[in-house]
Parts: sequence; C-alpha cells; structure tokens
Amino acid sequence: MKRTLLLTLIFATLFACNAQEKIRVACIGNSVTYGYGHSNPAKTSYPTQLGKLLGEGYEVGNFGKSGATLLNKGHRPYTKQPEYKAALDFAPDIAIIHLGLNDTDPRNWPNYRDEFIPDYMALIDTLRSINPDVKIWVCRMTPIFHWHKRFKSGTRDWYAQIQETIETVSELADARLIDLQEQLYHRPDLMPDALHPNEQGAGIIAKRVYSAITGDFGGLSLPAIYSDNMVIQRGVPFVLHGTADAGEKITARLGRQKVKTTAADNGKWEIRFKPMNADGKTYTLKVECGKEKIEFKDIVVGEVWLCSGQSNMAFMVKESSHTDASTKDCNKKDVRLYDMKPRVITDNVEWPVEELDQLNEHNYYLPTLWQKSNNENIKEFSAVAYHFGAMLADSLGVPVGLICNAIGGAPAEAFIARNTLEWHPRLLDILYDWRSNDMIQDWCRGRASQNIKKSGNHLQRHPYEPAYLYETGIAPISKFPIKGAIWYQGESNAHNVELHEEIFPTLVDCWRKTWDNPSMPFYFVQLSSIERPTWPHFRDSQRRLANKIENCAFAVSSDKGDRWNVHPTDKKPVGERLARQALHNTYNLKHITPAGPTIETAVRKGNSIILTFSNANGLAASDGAALRTFEIAGEKGTFLPAETVEIMGNKVRIKNCDITVPCRARYGWQPFTTANLVNSEGLPASTFEISVE
Repeated sequence: MKRTLLLTLIFATLFACNAQEKIRVACIGNSVTYGYGHSNPAKTSYPTQLGKLLGEGYEVGNFGKSGATLLNKGHRPYTKQPEYKAALDFAPDIAIIHLGLNDTDPRNWPNYRDEFIPDYMALIDTLRSINPDVKIWVCRMTPIFHWHKRFKSGTRDWYAQIQETIETVSELADARLIDLQEQLYHRPDLMPDALHPNEQGAGIIAKRVYSAITGDFGGLSLPAIYSDNMVIQRGVPFVLHGTADAGEKITARLGRQKVKTTAADNGKWEIRFKPMNADGKTYTLKVECGKEKIEFKDIVVGEVWLCSGQSNMAFMVKESSHTDASTKDCNKKDVRLYDMKPRVITDNVEWPVEELDQLNEHNYYLPTLWQKSNNENIKEFSAVAYHFGAMLADSLGVPVGLICNAIGGAPAEAFIARNTLEWHPRLLDILYDWRSNDMIQDWCRGRASQNIKKSGNHLQRHPYEPAYLYETGIAPISKFPIKGAIWYQGESNAHNVELHEEIFPTLVDCWRKTWDNPSMPFYFVQLSSIERPTWPHFRDSQRRLANKIENCAFAVSSDKGDRWNVHPTDKKPVGERLARQALHNTYNLKHITPAGPTIETAVRKGNSIILTFSNANGLAASDGAALRTFEIAGEKGTFLPAETVEIMGNKVRIKNCDITVPCRARYGWQPFTTANLVNSEGLPASTFEISVE
C-alpha cells in the first residue's frame, strides 16, 4: 500500500512538472481563429486541431474573438476584448497572430490605416513584455473571396493593402511570417460564406501553423513536373524548386554544376542552374537533403513548349486521319512528352461523388511522367502538339519537350489566374455564380452542371470554372522553364466575340507574368470552319488580336474544317503551321514562310479595291479554280460577292459593278468557308474584313 502511494505521488509530481514544462501557444485572432461557422468550434477550430498535431508537449489556447479588429480605433478592437486579457494572462511561449480581416470594413481601414502598423507593433511589444522570450508569428490573412458582399466596393483593395502592411510588420517587429492565404486561396469550396474556412479549411490552417512552429514540412519533395526523361530549356537558367523541412541543407548536382541552398522558414527552396546548351548529351540530376536523395536520369537539353487549350488541342494522334504517317518515323526524333490527362472527361454524364471530391482537392490531372515519344505513346498524345514538336525537332536538330494540359470544352477563362480575374475591371464579373453567368458559354455551364449533379456542395469545383485549370494545370508547372506556348481554343468562347477580346489578351499576359517573361512567344490556331454563325467574326477577331499582341501569331485552319464536326481530323498541317510561325519568328529562320497570304492594306482604285498581302509569293487558288469568297461593300455597308477577282503579283484586285464607291472588303466570311487563296507554299489566307485606306 505504501509502495503504491509512493508511486502515485512520484507520477503526480512528474505529471505536474511536465504540465509546467508544456510550451504554451496562444492563437490570437478573429472569427477565423475562433472557428466561426463550425457546429462545434471547441472541437474543430484551427487551434484545437493544431493542439492535436503538436501533441502532449504543447498547450494551445484559442483566443479568437469574432469581429475583432487589429486597429485600436476600429469598430471592435481586439485589445479591448476579454480574449486579449486572457491571452496576456496565458503568458504564451509562442503567439500566432491572425488579425486584419475585419479591418477591411469601411469603418476601419479607410479611416485609420496609418495606425495599423503602430497598433500591431504595440500588440507585439505587449506580448514581449509579458514574456521576453516569446516567439511570435504574424499571419498573412486567410482569403476573402469575390462573393463577399463588400468585395467590389472596397474589400478587395483594402485586403491587399493590409496584406502588404502585415509583411512590413513582420520585418519591423522581427517576427516570423505565416502565409495563411496561399493554401486556401485556391480552395473557395472550403469557404462557404467567402470569409470563414469550414472544418477542413481550419485543418489546412492548423497544418500550416504546425509546420511553421516545428519546421516539419514533410521532408524533401519536388513538383511532379521533374522526372526522368525531362527536357531542360536551353539558354536560360534551369529552375529547380521544392520543399523540405525548415533550415535543411539541399544540394543539387546537374552535370558539372553543383548548387547548394537552405530551405526557408516556410519550407520552400529554389536552385537556379546556369544556362545550358543543347549538346546532345544526357544528364542525371541528383538532389540531396540529409539522408534523403532523389535522382532523375536521361535528361536532355533542348526546347520546351506548353501546348494547351480545349478539345482540338487534346485531340489525339490515334483519332486523326494520319495516324500511320505520324507514327512511322517518330523514333527518329527526340520529342519528349509530358501528357497531363484529366481524371474524368467532360462528357455529358454525372460524375461519381469520389471524383468530385478529387476535383475539389485539385487532383484533376492524373499523375504523369516525362516520356520519350514512341509509336505507341504518341497515339495518345495531342496530334497538333506532336506535329508542332516534330517539325521543330527536325528543323532545329535539338530535343523538344512538349507539355500538354488541354481539356475538352474548356473556356479560356478557366486557364486564367484568380487574382488576374479579380483585378480585371470587366472580367471580375465572370467569377460570380459562374454556372448561371451568361459571360460563360451556355454549353459550358450546362455541361458542368450535369457533371457535378451529384455534389452536395454549392461551391463544387469543375474544370470549366474560371481559374480552375490555371490552379490545377498551369500553377503546378509555372517555375519549369519553357520557351513559349501554343494554344488551340475558342470554340467555347465564340458566343461572345467582344468578351473574348478581353479574355484572350488577359490570358496571354497572365501566362507571361507566370513565367516572368513579358515577351514569351504565344502562337495559336485560328478557329476552323463549321456551320456556326459567329465563327467568321471570331476568326477575324483572332486575326486582329494577333496583330495587337506582341510576339503573338496564329495558324489558319479554316481550310481543314468540317461542315458539321467541331473536331476536324487533319491535324498534321495545323501543327506544322504553328511550327512555321515559331521557326520564323522565335528561332529566326527567315527562309521558312510563317503563314499564308496575310492582308496588309486595302486601297480604292476607281470602283475596285486593291488588296495587298504579305507572305504572298506565288498567289494562287488552292484547287486551280477561280478565287472564291471575296466580297465588297459600298457606303451603305452591304456586302456583295466580288464579280472580278484578279491576282496582280502580291495583290488581288476585286470589283463588283453595282458598287461604284467601294469602302470595305472581306474574305472567307462564311462559317464553313470554301475560301481558296494560298501562296506558293500552299498556305491559306485568313478570314478577314478590312476598310479601304
């Protein structure tokens, strides 16, 4: 009995000592910290989940106050709340501060923004006066999404300003910074009211704070874009990046280059190798972090292009009219493929719930690895992209790497970053209630609604949602160096030509910013021919857009169209026409004609119009017949067929006897056109409309 009592006393003493030695973590904040919106915040708030992750050696206190402001003159100052006093009485060893969201209220930031830094510094100083050894993390705020009631009226702008100010506070106060926006910004499905993360969202916050406190980021990890057989873009620094536990040393070896770095407090690291030449050698890349080692073999240096868009880019070699010809000599070319296939196809079906959950988790693209092309795997690869790459490999004599992430039916806005859309004066509105938003093509909205019919989440994600394919298909590869992009898309935006004229330049600019290359080459396929009434206008709009956007050009495909099928099967010449643009413009091979006859000017001469073309050597009719589809309009604007069409060197004279003062000309202006003007290379002219000078 005495022995039992003695052991009980010893264990009680040990337990008391251990309890005193626990590291106290104070989670200071607003309703997000408190767990607003949870059915039981005491069990699911982020501080509670953090405590479970940290374990017995920590005591985590939740000192969140709904509606609290950092500003002392705000409508509910945190420093005047009982939770603040409780946090000070707690005397934390670690303080996690997440304040600022409520300061975006028009009662607060517009009036008292100049006091934000002094008030934040005073809060930190007070915590340090209680415990001089306290470790403090200040948090970049969790997101506020576009459907917040005040987003457009001011919250968007003030939120961004406060985020920047919090970073300044971190520097001034010598406090560490935790970014709580980064991992939730692409998860609107976890923010039911645009402001408060649900239980799963709180779990993401808890893991992020846990990693910040412990430095545990799961060890050495690299994005999936790095693998055996990859192609390194020649002539530019090769960027290698990933995560590791904070403070860990990383060493990477590539050929004779050896580079070292250290993982930052947020677990991120980046290495930049010096530019390499396409020398015909194969390389091994070795990455080491302590006892962890990752090795990639059979790497080559060459040219890397991103190939994206919708179904006509996704259209596979095996579906084309030239499968056998495409596979015949592919083993003679060093073309390597990174083929990002979707988990589910956007057919007219309801997707299973488990697949819908994967979409929310951003697992839309299946895992993939770089592959050397062979006569089997290219059958599954994009026909347009493969023939683009094959022609580049032949002409340049270097390996070519092709990254394809095209998705059937996808609208262009799905490939644009969320923050780009949020800050665009017109495209911001495309984010709102997107499946009922007529800025988005009705076919896309209907198909998406059918696919996600089984979802119980009104914020269910879908690949056609604005920004989704950027988040899942572009952002994950965004640091992998590429030469440029080719694009075949427009079918799902042809309902609104004028809106596409906002969307397309925004997409190009967004990608160029993503790769930090303001003049990155961007080549696209002009829509083909089909019996859809808006397509002549859309094709001409695409032509004009290419003229407006620097380092941008297009390939004509209207001569390869199908009257009733949106997926023409003759893709080889389309890919090669894109390659011509790249070889001529990007690689400066000026002996290669980049395109067919390209309209330059229209001049009135009597009752005729003289059309001047570039790329016009050997103008002719592709079928040896009379030139077709030229039209002419007078002052009233009504177009009539040209009765006279005459080739004069690099010019074409057109005339209609009923029009005495011709003012405008157009060509190929039919949805499904039989236009037949080509140059000596057999390359076709684009649909166009032009006014006389």
